[in-house]
Amino acid sequence: MKNLEILVERIILASRWLLVAFYVGLGLALATYALTFFVKLWDFASHFMTLGETETILKILGLIDAALIASLVVMVIISGYENFVSRFDNEAEVHWLGQIDAGSLKVKVASTIIAISSIHLLQIFLNVPNYNDNQILWYTVLHLTFILSALCLAWIDKISKKPQKQADPEL
Repeated sequence: MKNLEILVERIILASRWLLVAFYVGLGLALATYALTFFVKLWDFASHFMTLGETETILKILGLIDAALIASLVVMVIISGYENFVSRFDNEAEVHWLGQIDAGSLKVKVASTIIAISSIHLLQIFLNVPNYNDNQILWYTVLHLTFILSALCLAWIDKISKKPQKQADPEL
């Protein structure tokens, strides 16, 4: 029976390597997204002289948005691999990775989502005539929901890292 238990545990532990397919897939998606970024950049650069101030700001915000999304994907790939699959061999190059645990990663992802949402809200603000009041309300509610979720994740991460008080042995 013990041999069966050891076999099951080895299979379960080895299954973490299936996550590599997801991280490689995210890397390929990131490469594809980089191509769309360069298309946006080319469009911006080629029309720069004909754009008004608001259009210029909107295009730049779109580029910032793309950079934040790309950073989010990289953060998930690297931290996920480091936390769930295997440690990186060259610790000198990735010394900061050991500081990002699963809880911290959730908070960082939530913070990045808030930043992306903030950019979208700013784009909506700069384009108010293209949105009705109901749409603006729901975008704002969604943004506030992201903020509340991030605050809750940060709070949970903080309380989970506090040292637990040990029970008094004399009681």
